[in-house]
Amino acid sequence: MTSVLEINGLRKTYRARGGPRRALDGFDMHVDAGQVHGFLGPNGSGKTTTLRTLLGLIRADAGEMRILGQPIPDALPQVVAHVGAIVESPQFFGNFTARDTLSLLCDAGNLPQTRVDWAFELVGLRERAQDKVKTYSLGMKQRLAVASALLKQPKLLILDEPANGLDPGGIREMREMMATLSAGGMTVVLSSHILSEIEIICDNVTIISLGRRVASGPVSEVLAAYSTGQVKVAFEAQTDLTAAAQVFTGAGIAFQQTNGHLVVSGVDKPATISRLLAERQLYVSELTPVGVDLESVFLELTGTAPVPGQHRSVDDSVKVEGAQS
Repeated sequence: MTSVLEINGLRKTYRARGGPRRALDGFDMHVDAGQVHGFLGPNGSGKTTTLRTLLGLIRADAGEMRILGQPIPDALPQVVAHVGAIVESPQFFGNFTARDTLSLLCDAGNLPQTRVDWAFELVGLRERAQDKVKTYSLGMKQRLAVASALLKQPKLLILDEPANGLDPGGIREMREMMATLSAGGMTVVLSSHILSEIEIICDNVTIISLGRRVASGPVSEVLAAYSTGQVKVAFEAQTDLTAAAQVFTGAGIAFQQTNGHLVVSGVDKPATISRLLAERQLYVSELTPVGVDLESVFLELTGTAPVPGQHRSVDDSVKVEGAQS
């Protein structure tokens, strides 16, 4: 599959009052064509520095970057026409209408005015296009910003926190828009703190912490690598639950009892649980692996909180990532 975005060994150090601060420490990232790719990292991880470096807003100290196969920043004037981006909060003139705003941007970029209505329709602002921007809510301004980035009909769209200020309905619309853009062949790099949405929207993710990549790959594989190895076991009768607990205790199997069911730990094959219980005429009504979500994995990889049942360090996650790639 063709790579739309490639970053290898990116380094950036800032001068700071307490001494040099390393924002990027050999960061790598690869995004294939047609993906909706989640770019995740806590505050201060180097995420915004990476995006600003890609767009030529700051210069890296070392490393290589390519967009659409062209070296950045040298070829940025040639590829910028194919890249749409929102990094940090965009600013608009409040006394201009939203339509005037996009129309002026089309004129400045020598783009056809027909794209104005197309962009408004895509972000759900068609009915408010004639309103002044100063009457817009924060969420509506975010949609207007996305619309402005779409005017080029770019091959690569980079969005930094596009759901900021959106209500649940707006977030759902944003999710549907990402799917539409991807289905049309556009590649989207999406940075967001709403990890539940990233898990739904994105095909692949890259997670950055302390300026280094700590995990990357398809969302399903990243989650599978941090499976808890736990299984939920439920029964129709409370007496069976109690009897099963005794069976697990006698077999030396770790478990917890919670909310009317058992959670068994350290299970490679859930079928072994049902077989063990069936031998004692105990039959389960539910036998479900306990999965992890992207938020749990993110918190562990970035050192914020552990995933239950796991004790991997950031270095371990790099090894897992290497095994996947």
